[in-house]
Amino acid sequence: MIRSFLRISLLFGIVVGPVFAEKMPREDVVEFSAEAKGFRFHHLFQTNMVVQRDKPLRFWGWGKAGESVAVQMAGKTADGRVADDGRWEVSFPSMEANAQAQKVVAKSGGVEVVLENVLVGDVWIAGGQSNMEFELAKVESGNLEIASARYPEIRLLTIPYLVGGDEEVRDFARLHEWSGWFKRHFRKGDWDVCGPETVKEFSAIAYAFARRVHMASGVPVGVIDISRGGTTVEGWTPDEAMRKLGGQPVKNLLAEWDEKVASYDAKKDLEERQKKHAAFLARMAKQGKKVPANRQKAPDDLRPGPVFDKHRPGNCYEGMVKVIEGLAVKGVIFHQGFNNCFKGTEGAKAYREIFPELVRSWRKAFRDEALPFGILSLCTAGEKQGMENFTRLMVDAGPWIREAQYQTFREFADAGDKNVGFASCYDLRRRWYHPQLKLPAGERLARWALASYYGFERNFVWKPSQVTKMEVKEGEIQLSFDDRVRHVDDGGGYEGFAIAGEDRVFHPAEADQLVIGKDGRGRDRKDPKVLVLKSEFVKNPVHFRYAWARNPMGNLRSQREADLPLATMRSDDWPMEEYVENGQVREVDPRRLKGIYGKVDEERLKK
Repeated sequence: MIRSFLRISLLFGIVVGPVFAEKMPREDVVEFSAEAKGFRFHHLFQTNMVVQRDKPLRFWGWGKAGESVAVQMAGKTADGRVADDGRWEVSFPSMEANAQAQKVVAKSGGVEVVLENVLVGDVWIAGGQSNMEFELAKVESGNLEIASARYPEIRLLTIPYLVGGDEEVRDFARLHEWSGWFKRHFRKGDWDVCGPETVKEFSAIAYAFARRVHMASGVPVGVIDISRGGTTVEGWTPDEAMRKLGGQPVKNLLAEWDEKVASYDAKKDLEERQKKHAAFLARMAKQGKKVPANRQKAPDDLRPGPVFDKHRPGNCYEGMVKVIEGLAVKGVIFHQGFNNCFKGTEGAKAYREIFPELVRSWRKAFRDEALPFGILSLCTAGEKQGMENFTRLMVDAGPWIREAQYQTFREFADAGDKNVGFASCYDLRRRWYHPQLKLPAGERLARWALASYYGFERNFVWKPSQVTKMEVKEGEIQLSFDDRVRHVDDGGGYEGFAIAGEDRVFHPAEADQLVIGKDGRGRDRKDPKVLVLKSEFVKNPVHFRYAWARNPMGNLRSQREADLPLATMRSDDWPMEEYVENGQVREVDPRRLKGIYGKVDEERLKK
């Protein structure tokens, strides 16, 4: 029976939670639920899906209270009963990967529901904000990928936008969802077989990740995209988890939102909007202009306010993570950070405290305390850092957020957790804050996954080298790394390092490997695990920074893997606000920066 999901949800009494985006009825969706009898699966479970191998398999849905439920798959049957709240659940033992299409048959109260073409493989969750959500058709080389994306054992699912609030979100819709950004509808809520027509609207990063994992492993892969543009780390983390944190920046953030929710008056909000509308009509009449049809009517709706704001702590978690909690999955890849770049040092400190809780909470939601979680750090945006703007562009919250993401990875790794991965993408630079070099970014996370979980540990290096020791010697800083490093061999030298003395003024630094002797031909022998940083403008350096800008200079790589940039890093803990005076960034006279790669004009400096 053809229905839109919103009608069905009302008939079933299922709370789907508020969805503040325009919806278009889906006449192309034939619901497999028996509407009159009320028996169906949760919308996670559909024809064309992938279920997770090597973990206990659970199915659930809704039906008539008290009725028995039987689900058959792979020659086995799991029995259950519909609870008083209308929900049922059954479990199967773990299964091995299987690329042969299977049926899942569910029966209850004389109603039978059949799922076709189900595969057993690995299911990965893709989370974050718009740079994860950005679809394949919009990225560089996207059309080439679309034309060749014929992978019947890769399956794709995009969850529609949902937020929490004062109601539990129990399921998601299958519909066309309006995008205010692209001014069009996107089909969401369906499991699709990966092909040119289905992949073009899917997350480019998630697709690139799935493609590499599937091609290398031969295992069926399902990807569920739960990302949403313009969201914050606190929106993706449970409110109750954040309230247990002790840092003042987090307490301030939660208090701010508590005040917003408590002080909101829906009637007053409506009155203000009506006043503005009346003023708009008066202005149009005075100017002799025609009022557009869509703006003639005065607002008359009571808006729910900040309680349903996607930025409110916990709201995206409640609406888009919790709605699929309990699903057996292989792991998570996560790319976010842009919307946490607006509160300076305090915002970065809050991010640093919240992000580990996000990882722990998502692991709890998917019932696996060791769930693999791959972090892709904040992408680039804006003006490219160069010698003429080097220090000015260091005063930006972007590198502080990247630092918090890398420190979160190190926190888990240093505690012995081998299931948190990390990759940088600041070198995939474009001016737009949606840099469209997405395919390499997804492939970097695929390298982590393949090396860690698919038997390719000898084929790939995924972990960026880290500094193990910093020493100040005779006006230079020596950095020791745990693995060999080098710069991109493009005819230039090392880029992206800065050093500062006690005055806390950073200057671009010359960098090179430590000379440890001569070889048989009289050439310098260098230690690839030690870099020396120096600047003639910093006689007594105390700290360094690397790749410290939103769109930074920085070309340091692992020597064993050319496409493995080192993380944004620093040795100081100085806040960015101290570099701003009277609303302007304190910066080094750009004339002095010429001394890094050429002779300094001393006479000009005196002037």
